[in-house]
Amino acid sequence: MSKLVTIYGGSGFVGRYIARRMAKEGWRVRVAVRRPNEAMHVKPYGVPGQVEPVFCNIRDDASVAAVMAGSDAVVNCVGVLNEVGKNTFTAVQAEGAGRIARIAAAQGVAQLVHLSAIGANAESDSAYARTKAEGEAAVLAAFPAAVILRPSVIFGTEDQFFNRFAAMTRMGPVLPIAGGATLFQPVFVDDVAKAAVAGVLGHAAPGVYELGGPEVKSFAGLMDQMLAVINRKRIVVSLPGFVAGLMAFGFDLAQAATGGLFTNGILTKDQLKNLANDNVVSAEAKGLADLGIEPVTMGSVLPDYLWKFRPSGQYNELMNSARNLRGDI
Repeated sequence: MSKLVTIYGGSGFVGRYIARRMAKEGWRVRVAVRRPNEAMHVKPYGVPGQVEPVFCNIRDDASVAAVMAGSDAVVNCVGVLNEVGKNTFTAVQAEGAGRIARIAAAQGVAQLVHLSAIGANAESDSAYARTKAEGEAAVLAAFPAAVILRPSVIFGTEDQFFNRFAAMTRMGPVLPIAGGATLFQPVFVDDVAKAAVAGVLGHAAPGVYELGGPEVKSFAGLMDQMLAVINRKRIVVSLPGFVAGLMAFGFDLAQAATGGLFTNGILTKDQLKNLANDNVVSAEAKGLADLGIEPVTMGSVLPDYLWKFRPSGQYNELMNSARNLRGDI
């Protein structure tokens, strides 16, 4: 019988790419999510019955154990960028990660891959970064042979980074950002998936891997590159710290005041704390090269999915050619 991998958060941005690759490897894939009915898009990744979404609450031992039963390998992709209701940073990224590792060890799972983030730091002022570090520590305490992946900001068709800011360019001539000088090393989502698959297949030695692409750019520099791809001229403004702080406070307050009806997906106070630190691969860290993965450049991928934000969408190049032709007549 084919081997089975359970992917917690396997219908999300990164998880779906891992699920697709594991299906191609011939494994049965169990996608553990909170809302299986919203994860049906993973089923066509394999033959009928090969990839199946199932319900799981990462905050509950019995739920985590039930979906893990019979698994040869486990991948944890669950994380949150903003605390909403019971899905707090601690509950999901620290306690949830530790729970998965503890149960995986108890069930005799052979391989465990845990998705963390560059910047994970137990001493950080950011609850996001701090709980990422706490989650890593809990994973290694329960499952010392785990493979831990720390990606920088991840880009790809469904990303919430370039897509989000490209959409903002439709709102006016100014593109406001916070932490414009902060450095990032964006990594392609499928390269992260390849790294996870290497861990599942036992091709990666246990330990921590920091994943970054071939380019390091400031936040403002990334926005300039995005604007060039979507053929829009906008003034990129890096907001002063106190202005960004007031905005984040207001958005957080709106979320709290509405009981979560408004979810702050714009800018939180915790995200501002993260933006105070560069998000790049450490010089001494193991990375994609140690896994035999050649990282994909942003320039080779961004035009494939950001074209819809161009002034004329998919016809933008055709329109430009027509203008040039008229100019030659």
